[in-house]
Amino acid sequence: MNRLFPVSSRVFDRLEAEWDSPRGRHIIADMLILSFIGALLVIEARRRMLLPPAMFAIVPTNHFYAVDFTLQLVQIVGLAGIIFGLARSVANTVGKQLEILSLILLRGAFRELTAFDEPITWSKAQPTIVPIVALAGGALMMFVILQFYYRVQRHQGVKDDFHNLAGFVAMKKLIALGLLLAFVFIGMYTAQQYLAVGRAVSFFGDCYTILIFFDVLLVFVSMHHSSTYHVVFRNTGFAVATVLIRVAVIAPAPFNAMIGVGSTLFALGLTLAYNTFASTLAGESGTHLSESSAATGHTAKPLSAQNGMKEHVGTEVLKR
Repeated sequence: MNRLFPVSSRVFDRLEAEWDSPRGRHIIADMLILSFIGALLVIEARRRMLLPPAMFAIVPTNHFYAVDFTLQLVQIVGLAGIIFGLARSVANTVGKQLEILSLILLRGAFRELTAFDEPITWSKAQPTIVPIVALAGGALMMFVILQFYYRVQRHQGVKDDFHNLAGFVAMKKLIALGLLLAFVFIGMYTAQQYLAVGRAVSFFGDCYTILIFFDVLLVFVSMHHSSTYHVVFRNTGFAVATVLIRVAVIAPAPFNAMIGVGSTLFALGLTLAYNTFASTLAGESGTHLSESSAATGHTAKPLSAQNGMKEHVGTEVLKR
């Protein structure tokens, strides 16, 4: 492990730097624009019978599928935010998961319209009004609650020795790289199943299933640094929030919106309860480690060059 940590940390830091760079953001934005325009053109070509017959089964004829396809790409970009945020703050990573769920709800509102032929008439759209309002309203409520969720986050000072702190950050980076590989594998399998046999696989459902196990793994890893009840309860509670998100992904409207709002309220309530009682409980139980602060790398000593890790300052956490 001691030899693996420097290598994995360097790889993680390099990927993160490329992803967060202005060049990386411009590439992502251009990719989304071209994907949306390209999807519209391909769908229009399918409607005019200009595509090879072999593509008729996999290319839809409704233009709203272009919106659905592009929003899926936006959600995949959000998954990358979860991976890179994992090394800083598990609490903020849960917020990213909820952000993706809110986008899934908005995408579901557009998907309701893909079941009808164009042009869409009121008689066709009327049965979808309630699901669309439920999905859009649920996404809006999640958006508002998430703003309060991020505002109440407290990143307390770390009371741990430098070597343990550096090892904790390195372990989280290694776990994040493992999560990245898992997402890539799921994406390749999903594409293969759709192109080869036309079978739709729940990509985001499978990703959230993987996230549940990784969240539980982080709970056990964090116990190397703090096994006090309130810290373990908080971290385990965040794993439960991921379970609720996973259920929301597979639930139909309006239940997915209700579960999404409920999971966001649960995460907010958990954070408020932890903030209210953590300092008191910590004083009674002794020194504890706040995982979100551990991810920032706050310490009076500079990070050692030999461990191959860079320091994450507190402002980076607050931006996420």
